[in-house]
Amino acid sequence: MQYNNMMQVDGVPVAIEGERNLLEIISKVGIVMPVFCYHSTLSIYGACRMCMVEDERGRLMAACSTLPEAGMKIRTNTGRLRRYRKNILELLLAEHCRDCTTCPNSGKCKLQDLAAQFGISEIRFENSRTEMPKDESSPCIIKDPGKCILCGDCVRECNEIQRVGAIDFAHRGSNVTISTAFDIPLSESLCVGCGQCSAVCPTGAIIVRDDTGKVWNAIDMADTFTTCEIAPAVRVGIARELGLGESENSMGLIVAALHRMGFDKVYDTCTGADLTVLEETKEFMERLEKGENLPLFTSCCPAWVQFAEKKYPEILPNVSSCKSPMSMFSAIIKEYFADKLPEGKTKHYHVALMPCTAKKFEAQRKELYLKDNPATDAVITTQELIKMIRESGIVFRELDPESVDMPFGTMSGASVIFGVTGGVTEAVLRRVAKDDSRTTLAQISFSGVRGMESVKEAYIPFGDRELHIAVVSGLGNAETLINQIKNGEAKYDLIEVMACPGGCISGAGQPYISFRHREKRGDALYRADRTSTIKRSQDNPMMNELYNGVLKGKVHELLHTHYIADNKG
Repeated sequence: MQYNNMMQVDGVPVAIEGERNLLEIISKVGIVMPVFCYHSTLSIYGACRMCMVEDERGRLMAACSTLPEAGMKIRTNTGRLRRYRKNILELLLAEHCRDCTTCPNSGKCKLQDLAAQFGISEIRFENSRTEMPKDESSPCIIKDPGKCILCGDCVRECNEIQRVGAIDFAHRGSNVTISTAFDIPLSESLCVGCGQCSAVCPTGAIIVRDDTGKVWNAIDMADTFTTCEIAPAVRVGIARELGLGESENSMGLIVAALHRMGFDKVYDTCTGADLTVLEETKEFMERLEKGENLPLFTSCCPAWVQFAEKKYPEILPNVSSCKSPMSMFSAIIKEYFADKLPEGKTKHYHVALMPCTAKKFEAQRKELYLKDNPATDAVITTQELIKMIRESGIVFRELDPESVDMPFGTMSGASVIFGVTGGVTEAVLRRVAKDDSRTTLAQISFSGVRGMESVKEAYIPFGDRELHIAVVSGLGNAETLINQIKNGEAKYDLIEVMACPGGCISGAGQPYISFRHREKRGDALYRADRTSTIKRSQDNPMMNELYNGVLKGKVHELLHTHYIADNKG
């Protein structure tokens, strides 16, 4: 160790090894600094000043925006710093809604946590909070400016990572707010419903819309037949919040909990994912043969589809006509039970359990309706399911696992990995592969489509040619790729796009995890795939039953759709 590249934190020598700021150095000695506006994946903003440290000369500096230097001696916990942080918290609370017991973010609010950590039992400043209306126009998220502390996390997430540009700072001085352009409702803005702003919001100023009330109402109706489908990523996103291990596959327990709550039938969206593989692969092969509308962009992600509609309508002919697995499966379930409702049931209410906030918008799209009625009556996220389980008094970890119901009870391992970036592409490659040997499947898995990288490329031999495939997660990365294609800098045959970094495992409807934990959730889905008897979608016997049954003569009606330019970009 070179001693000329050392500094001290609270008297403890620490080596400087390429850290970007003092926060990263401080974490090496086991200290967690209080922060509001700092996220490792976002740019440095330095607005909240909670992470201030003091050097040996008594100078204060923000740890998030200060570079470490050899010979530095800093202190993180002095009387002056404690008073400083308490003052900041009191000033924030003076302008903040204090109805913590009724706040949807109670228990996971950083302002609440830090107020408790620093022993804020009273606030010396007069409550200067101005009542501001909520924006409840979006079917995906709710914006409550009364709980905003102007940390800027949502703005940077929307503009830097996703590059949607739906929200930004508006006005000046004490009148600063976070708003859409011209203060229009979110539903009329560039917002695509990805919800990543809500995922990084530390207080509850932006939250996922809660649709549990109408789901409970449907369950309670004696004349209503209720069904629910579970997306792949949900099974690895719920465990930690309910007392189980990190990223544990809890599918059997989720099914048991839903049955306990009163759902008549519970299914796995993976069956819909298998259909998506077959339909999307067929479409891809037809386009390859004709050489038309390439590259083919996948259409599983509703936030991505909205992004294309609003910002890049010229590429809509390249977006697959396939519905998402959720919408495909919802249509099939509604069609199947149209004349098969149990005795005493006159209505059918279908719920989709998703990791994604944008699915709430997708369920309302008229293009996906069946005979003027929604195929998916309600979408609830993983977070909402957790709320319902707790409200029911169910001790999740003590449930006995249960299997999904028939007749849609089989699915492939290829469909399970839809929840992680690269999973859709890998499932398609398994479909076009000549065999399902272990060697072939291993070659596909090592082709470059797996991993948490934001952009991945793969070159796959196919007949007398080579397929050039891209896998991208995060809408900002998708935009970069689109521009490269438009400028002639890149050329692809197939492009998989997921709006959320890492794929659906990091959907805004999931309990929030840091970047380094995404891989654990992805690994859990790959483990489920490895233990699956059926590896490829075409080998799922349920597919033949569906095509020869409920889908006969209705494949396009139930499984395909179209998209329309929104021209907000």
